[in-house]
Amino acid sequence: MLYIVPDYYEEFACMADRCEDTCCAGWKIMIDRRSLIRYGKVKGPFRKQLHKAICWLDGTFRQSKERRCACLDEQNLCEIYKNLGGESLCRTCRLYPRHIEEFEGVREITLSVSCPEVARILLNKKEPVRFLNCETDKSEEYEEFDPFLYSMLVDARSTMIQILQNRELSVEVRAGLILGLAHDIQSRVDRERIFACEELFERYQRPEAFLYVEKALQEYQNCLKRRHYLEWQMLEELHFLELLRPQWQSLLLESQAILYGQGSEGFRSIFEEFDEWMAHHMPDWEIKCEQLLVYFIFTYFCGAVYDGRVYSKVQMAVSSVRCIYQLMAARWKKNEKELQVEDIVELVYRYSREVEHSDQNLEQMERMMEEHNWLAKACEKKRLKKGEGKDD
Repeated sequence: MLYIVPDYYEEFACMADRCEDTCCAGWKIMIDRRSLIRYGKVKGPFRKQLHKAICWLDGTFRQSKERRCACLDEQNLCEIYKNLGGESLCRTCRLYPRHIEEFEGVREITLSVSCPEVARILLNKKEPVRFLNCETDKSEEYEEFDPFLYSMLVDARSTMIQILQNRELSVEVRAGLILGLAHDIQSRVDRERIFACEELFERYQRPEAFLYVEKALQEYQNCLKRRHYLEWQMLEELHFLELLRPQWQSLLLESQAILYGQGSEGFRSIFEEFDEWMAHHMPDWEIKCEQLLVYFIFTYFCGAVYDGRVYSKVQMAVSSVRCIYQLMAARWKKNEKELQVEDIVELVYRYSREVEHSDQNLEQMERMMEEHNWLAKACEKKRLKKGEGKDD
């Protein structure tokens, strides 16, 4: 079995009661069967409190009116941990914020940016992320697992991460390149031409590809009405996701009012000024943006081996970071043109908690991505006009 983790994996340590936003509130915590059996056998003075905190019918911890776990005390400490020790935590609580993606013979373990401390670690990291491997003697086989598709996806992801970490290019160009690469891979996967994908990896790292994407981006920037609509649409469609915390909807509505309340000219004015402010006051934003894009691509891209959604997973990564940037711009405007790194940390983990901690929301996000092609669609139209074909 091959285990893969990011190089900052060991830097994480739970902040416990010092955390500004506990992970034990806002969503239902599922209890694995083994832990349920163990909790049922607990004896002593803590037994009554523990059993009262569990909904045995659906295997979750009960919540207060404020949606706090019934085992969470007023100091944001876990009663189970205090009374029974860390080894008694259920699998969900024991693993979080670790996120595990399972493939045949491979376990990829990341740290979720829904945790404020993880978001802080990632956003403060200056060096490109590296991924560390550890192999054990354990082996396994999955039924109906396509090893050829998986191998291609792993190679494609490595290429995308290499592109994203090429700091000689603007982060917008890097994002455009991986969108275009994913679009062309999807076309080949749909036509069962997996082995034809390899030629794309080198193609999207050529200087002519960089120039092509730069030109497409410039055209997108110059088309104000289209940009205004598409960026508004990115935030608008987040309203269709399952709402995990009521405060999230308020944040979205407030941000939309600030950014889009004065029409397309107001939108352009805000972002022109915000982009300039960011370049002057937060010049390392492109590094933070790179780290977020690498995080989303590494975590979700290879999952396409199960559903074939190559392009939508990359679209979700790029649009997620763009949505976060929009929330940052709104926060900056609201704060009288001031923004701190801690504001970015907060917006990142709040976005992640709403999108990544609901299988329903992840599914809905990918379906929404399939309905839009954004930059890659514009590039495709341009290619077709030239008569070069979809795959070129």
